[in-house]
Amino acid sequence: MNPSAPVPPAVRTPPLAEPSGWHRISLTVNGERISAEVESRLLLSDFLRDRLGLTGTHVGCEHGVCGACTVLVDGEPVRTCLTLAVQCDGVTVRTVEGLAPDDSPLTSVQQAFHACHGMQCGFCTPGFVMTATALTEQPERPGTDEVADALSGHLCRCTGYRNIRRAVCQALDERFGK
Repeated sequence: MNPSAPVPPAVRTPPLAEPSGWHRISLTVNGERISAEVESRLLLSDFLRDRLGLTGTHVGCEHGVCGACTVLVDGEPVRTCLTLAVQCDGVTVRTVEGLAPDDSPLTSVQQAFHACHGMQCGFCTPGFVMTATALTEQPERPGTDEVADALSGHLCRCTGYRNIRRAVCQALDERFGK
């Protein structure tokens, strides 16, 4: 090795756009104000299930395809397996546990799923119920295509979707009239 040869600059890893680490978030979950320290990479599904014990948010595909992990964030359906907990700072989250807490009566959507047999094994049901809840909370009745589009974001391996669609239509009829 030639001692007079120039020394190449050290190879450096470029800095991250946002350094990984811990962040304090504050959000409202099912009406309760929550503050927590979360890692940058923590998924909302893991935060809800593992940190808050809200296991009604099911994790199926972990790719945003099946819809089992759907909750409402500021009233809109969101896949928790694709959402980081740090993204939810300052928002309101509703899970299936927040629809009829404790001994409260079931919501019209939950009653419709029960009456129409809109579930079998129940794994996909929380996601469908949360999406249907968002549909019933719109100011105007969603059209047939909008309902079909919303439900197409969910997979059920047990049913042919007929009873799920009937349940959603029944809940919409109750909310908006036929």
